[in-house]
Amino acid sequence: MTTTDARPETAHGPHGYAKEKDAHLKRLRRIEGQIRGLQRMVEEDIYCIDILTQVSASTKALQSFALQLLEEHLRHCVAQAATEGGEEIDAKVEEATAAIARLLRT
Repeated sequence: MTTTDARPETAHGPHGYAKEKDAHLKRLRRIEGQIRGLQRMVEEDIYCIDILTQVSASTKALQSFALQLLEEHLRHCVAQAATEGGEEIDAKVEEATAAIARLLRT
């Protein structure tokens, strides 16, 4: 599986975000609305600085969502792997470290 593929639930149970899934979906729909708003702004020939301001707001919203998801991953998936020990914890830490590196590059 590549890093962009969706991963199915494991034998460990639901993903760390499962308890907040509805809130996450609501948040993502709001971000989607912001992106659609950007499209409308371009279609309506809105001043470029105004569009850039909205791009910044959309970017911040996605970054905030990503950080929340990362926190839930650390608290659930990585913490669970730590209690189980073995090679699983090394894999989860490596996976989380790579995700953090990707977030820092954006």
